[in-house]
Amino acid sequence: MSSQPVTSASRERQRDPERTRAEILEVAQREFTRRGYTGARIDEIAALMRTSKRMIYYYFGSKEQLYIAVLEKVYTEVRAAEAAIDVEHLAPVAAIRTLAELTFDHHDAHQDFIKLVSIENVHEAEYLRRSESLVNLGVPVIDLISRILAAGRASGDFVAEADAVDVHMMISAFCVFRIANQYTFGVLFDRDLAAPEHRARHRRMVGDMVVAYLTGAGASRP
Repeated sequence: MSSQPVTSASRERQRDPERTRAEILEVAQREFTRRGYTGARIDEIAALMRTSKRMIYYYFGSKEQLYIAVLEKVYTEVRAAEAAIDVEHLAPVAAIRTLAELTFDHHDAHQDFIKLVSIENVHEAEYLRRSESLVNLGVPVIDLISRILAAGRASGDFVAEADAVDVHMMISAFCVFRIANQYTFGVLFDRDLAAPEHRARHRRMVGDMVVAYLTGAGASRP
């Protein structure tokens, strides 16, 4: 293996391991998003960083561990965004609508997350389940939704016997589909789901959808 020249960037990385680790994760995230787990190459990640494979293996041990670290990074970011949502002061209908719309915003702004989730589903969550730190990462958002649902039932605003995980799935399904399927949808229906002219309508739709379900506005009639 040819030796890498010692550059000022290399020396800086040696002095700042946290920054180096973060830089590797950022480049690896782009490559795994673009090429998938199977197609991504450590050689290419090293070349893009102008560093050596040895440095990447020093920090992450293997390609698999690097990929898992990328999954941990993107999932932690989305859960942190959910944790920052302050809806406790809102009435139940406004709270669940706000949660849906802010989830829409996050997924719209972090499309790599959606692509990586899609890639990991191709692998049937093989690598996700190997991460100890991600096992209970979904608990806080489910707790938040559960509190909103309980408040809505107590106030009489919500009439559906809704499960928090189902409501989370309902919101995620719309927000994820819009990003994950934008290219096939574009070819089949000649509509760019991510185009700016559709964004406000879709953002409103996801809020309307979950509110209609919970308040019974969309319930079937006998």
